[in-house]
Amino acid sequence: MRIAQIAPLFEAVPPKHYGGTERVVHWLTEELVAMGHEVTLFATGDSSTSAKLVPARTMAHRFVPNFEVNGAPYMKLLELVRRHADDFDVLHFHIDFWPLPLFTRQNVPFVNTMHGRMDRDFARDIYPMFPDVPLVSISNNQRAPLPDLHWAATVLHGMPAEKLRPVAGVEPGYLAFLGRMSPEKGIDSALHIAAACGMKLKIAAKVGAEDAAWYEQVIAPLLTGGGVEFIGEIDDSQKPAFLSGARALLVPIDWPEPFGLVMIEAMACGCPVIAYRKGSVPEVIEDGLTGFIVDDVPGAVAAVGRLTALDRAAVRRRFEERWTARRMADEYVALYRRLIARAGR
Repeated sequence: MRIAQIAPLFEAVPPKHYGGTERVVHWLTEELVAMGHEVTLFATGDSSTSAKLVPARTMAHRFVPNFEVNGAPYMKLLELVRRHADDFDVLHFHIDFWPLPLFTRQNVPFVNTMHGRMDRDFARDIYPMFPDVPLVSISNNQRAPLPDLHWAATVLHGMPAEKLRPVAGVEPGYLAFLGRMSPEKGIDSALHIAAACGMKLKIAAKVGAEDAAWYEQVIAPLLTGGGVEFIGEIDDSQKPAFLSGARALLVPIDWPEPFGLVMIEAMACGCPVIAYRKGSVPEVIEDGLTGFIVDDVPGAVAAVGRLTALDRAAVRRRFEERWTARRMADEYVALYRRLIARAGR
């Protein structure tokens, strides 16, 4: 099958550090190539892939508040894809609403995976205008604000089975927070949970420009005690040791998280997850097997006390059963075939 994967342009594929969508696009692209498909990746020029790379921007450029700097590369990306569209059996977009007006007016089957939240005003305003566009949700909960759109499938994320593994001989001894330092990710709750448990909290997180003022004013003053270690942003090579050394990963989110890659990254390392009951969490975490689902700080503190009941080897086995990139790729290929058959191609 000839497949085009169209990635965002704010991070390389794969991202050098933080970057959820680009990481998933990379894992999917590599798995499709390994399965024998002919894949072309439209992304930034500093991306690394086994597929054919068509660069729409020389280098990744993290979001800046400037419409021309952000918007012009996406217009170029859409034009490049349209010029080559007839070379493919299916087009797979990962760039929100950008392809909708143009690609509903051409004949090549396409699908649009939604990687962000759907409860924003702009989402309610734009997506219902294109009721026939097949959309993919990355959790069933993601659909809730706009359930009547043309949802073609829910495909939960997956990652390469051997990408992250438990590190042998490491004795777990702290609580961990991994990801992005922003209000909705619940770092303040993580700090309260660790303090209430009398345990050290290690934080491996990106502080983006959009959250820098909030971080300096609200969070930085809370990191001065001896019970907290702020590591900063880490890459995949550092995650196995970081997560293997954690008794649990804390995910006390305060928003409808569409998926949350950090949860399956933790499971890949055999690390249980303690997460708030919001967004995709009940679809990802199996309470009492791969972690605990809680509602507040006291619930999380109680869950820390129950961690000895969980088998870290079983957490890893469950990752292998549910969360591999091959499972994700198989589900997307089945969807591609349905779209191609429906189009009569």
